[in-house]
Amino acid sequence: MGLAKSEEELRDRLSRFVKAELKRGKLTYADLAEKLEGHGLPNESETTIKAKLKRGTFAATFLVATLAALELTGIDLADL
Repeated sequence: MGLAKSEEELRDRLSRFVKAELKRGKLTYADLAEKLEGHGLPNESETTIKAKLKRGTFAATFLVATLAALELTGIDLADL
């Protein structure tokens, strides 16, 4: 697939990727919020996570903490 051609496309891909991983892990946004507490993001809630993923804009720290919370390793950028 290759790297996204625009920032908007990258935002969409990252949001879809996180949502798909949540679904694959049978986790809710509330579950993710709970897991993020253990990764240094205690102020995230179901509502804030849902909003971030809907608009596709979030800090790199949120993305990295989310990947850690979902216990994802060895992610191939081509999968995004």
